[in-house]
Amino acid sequence: MLSPTEFLDVVRLAPLVSIDLIVVDASGRVLLGQRRNRPARGTWFVPGGRIRKGELLDAAFTRVVETELGIAGVARSAARFHGVFEHLYDDNFVAENGIGTHYVVLAYSLELDSTSPVGRFDQHSQYAWLTPEELLARDDVHENTKIYFR
Repeated sequence: MLSPTEFLDVVRLAPLVSIDLIVVDASGRVLLGQRRNRPARGTWFVPGGRIRKGELLDAAFTRVVETELGIAGVARSAARFHGVFEHLYDDNFVAENGIGTHYVVLAYSLELDSTSPVGRFDQHSQYAWLTPEELLARDDVHENTKIYFR
């Protein structure tokens, strides 16, 4: 693990690679969480997380699902690859002036039952299931989430 100072250097010098989870239920509603952390703190966003150095994609996917949703043992093969996206932010995880964050995001669609308990409240303050039309109409849904539905 990197110290916060070392990780800030990485954020300053290189893009981060992450996985976003476009979680949908049988009705086509999408799971969003209201972010507790920077960047994009306070906005509604799909769950996701960074891939660690040396971590294979399959292991990263399973870890991100468990970390973000609290569901263990979900394989990447259970999801559909949605595409590669770039997310650019003016801020960073410690709000250090002048350092933006650049993510290269591998987005995966995953269907879950909306009645399954999901979520980790250390990551998000609350969760909601919204239709794509509902999330596109809301000002508090982050633009980097909306791009998945346009």
